[in-house]
Amino acid sequence: MAYKQFVNQLRKTGCQLLSSFCNESVKPQKKEKRSILHMFDPMPNNSPFDINMALDAGFDVLMPYSNVKLDNIHNLTQDAIFSRGPSGVKRTALFIGGRDMGLAVDMLDVSKRAMVPPFEVSVFADPSGAFTTAAALVACVEKELQQKHGKQLKDCKALVFGGTGPVGIATGVIASLEGAETFLVDHLSKETADDAAKEYNRRFNANLKGAVAGSDEEKAALVADADIIFCTAKAGIQVLNSAILSHANNLKVAGDVNAVPPAGIEGIGLNDFGKPLAGLPEEQKAVGIGALAVGNIKYQLQQKLLTAMLETDKPLYLDFRDAFKKAQIILK
Repeated sequence: MAYKQFVNQLRKTGCQLLSSFCNESVKPQKKEKRSILHMFDPMPNNSPFDINMALDAGFDVLMPYSNVKLDNIHNLTQDAIFSRGPSGVKRTALFIGGRDMGLAVDMLDVSKRAMVPPFEVSVFADPSGAFTTAAALVACVEKELQQKHGKQLKDCKALVFGGTGPVGIATGVIASLEGAETFLVDHLSKETADDAAKEYNRRFNANLKGAVAGSDEEKAALVADADIIFCTAKAGIQVLNSAILSHANNLKVAGDVNAVPPAGIEGIGLNDFGKPLAGLPEEQKAVGIGALAVGNIKYQLQQKLLTAMLETDKPLYLDFRDAFKKAQIILK
């Protein structure tokens, strides 16, 4: 009799444990919402580079949008923020691409104005990687300028070859805002360079000037009194050869972002970071910074800014100015 009672009690206890386990297993578990990055781009295709970077930074879901117009940004932003709730917006962010620096900043501004707190998300503008590339380039040059020559950007005259393209304009604006006397150099038209300088002076209260240098003679005349040379021209095009550089009697630092041979500035290796420039007097202490050295900082910079949007408790609005500050921190 005692044995039967023991078996019955064991069965009863087992059923109770099984019931308890089943009840626990079917209780809905509160899950953290997946992170989403909405990627707005006015071009026909989103950049694979940016998509790869965002995924590696930790975003769970990437939603690319192409052919986005400025007029679309307000509604797209509000669609993104109102559909996730106050907790979900912390796991939501916007990325603005394209190739036009001014349009990217305009899109960021429209997006910011579309926010309705507490429905507010972070936004990062980096058209064609121009903001992070330019920020990395200027920060690298600034570091070498300080360490090798004890100078600040505000003490220098800077030339930006390829200065009317996205990276060139962003480079020029950053350098100008830091106090450098900065020239955007176009290879065909001074009018084009002047127009770009006027537009971005108006937009960002910079003090850019335009210049043209299509021939070797024009380039040699320009570099003669330059302290800094930024080369942001199209990949695979050599802008400055050694003969032209021999006229750069005041040059202190040159930075090149062209990673496709030949180098934009002859004599600068891809991985050079503060290596003396061949062909110039040793006492001049002119140094070069190569494309992969800049690219390494650019990569770290873009990843950190993307990650910051995932980790922040408060919305961030990131453009070239924030990128430059972060690049300076990385290089300390």
